[in-house]
Amino acid sequence: MNYKNYLRWNKLPHIWCPGCGHGIVLGAFLRAVAQRELNKDDVAVVSGIGCSSRAAGYVDFNTLHTAHGRAIPFATGIKLSRPDMKVIVLTGDGDATAIGGNHFIHAARRNLDLTVIVFNNNIYGMTSGQFSPMTPHINFATTAPHGNFDYPFDLVELAKGAGATYVARGAAAYPRQLEKAIGQGLDHEGFSVIEAMSQCPTYYGRKNKMGTAEQMLKWQKENATVSSNPGEKIPLGVFVQVERPEYTKLTGQFIDSVSGGK
Repeated sequence: MNYKNYLRWNKLPHIWCPGCGHGIVLGAFLRAVAQRELNKDDVAVVSGIGCSSRAAGYVDFNTLHTAHGRAIPFATGIKLSRPDMKVIVLTGDGDATAIGGNHFIHAARRNLDLTVIVFNNNIYGMTSGQFSPMTPHINFATTAPHGNFDYPFDLVELAKGAGATYVARGAAAYPRQLEKAIGQGLDHEGFSVIEAMSQCPTYYGRKNKMGTAEQMLKWQKENATVSSNPGEKIPLGVFVQVERPEYTKLTGQFIDSVSGGK
């Protein structure tokens, strides 16, 4: 199936700035879905608020655009009521790890069968470039004109520590690797997290003098790697892939036990 069949063409053109990496990430996601020939009616895509979260409006599935940081609890409700559905969360670094951070870690520890794709552009893009929990130390933002004094989360390590059973990282500069990582996350039964490094030339790039979108993609190529020996570079790939009882199955078994199977 052509991945373009999964787009709502009447909602295009999109609102993303020229050179934004979110379109690359969305394309990788849709290609992974198309390879699995998932039925549109069997998929729910949930998003919160932010540049990345607008992606839910462009895809032709059952979609839900929710409050800021609340995509995972809404997705939890869908999955618990319809465990047969493939439920996917499209979220951003601020949406997932700031206001939504507590929801993120508890869904991970429960091992709820959600696929969470975090579009990480290191900044709040939609609301004019404030720093996020993923903005690197001493980098600049509109709310950090002298540099960000906070230290960022390592999303991979956060997901691992919280108990996610599939954890991966990809980058817009490596779209095929990202597509494969997302696909494996879709196949995994349990809480799957895929961090997708995405460039934001409008705010993050401009504030930190990283140049054009092309130059930012080149930076990703030079500073991230799929090598098993990354050295000082940002490692890409799959970091966790383990089996553990999935939450909706456990709750289903519990309900059957107390109801006598009725």
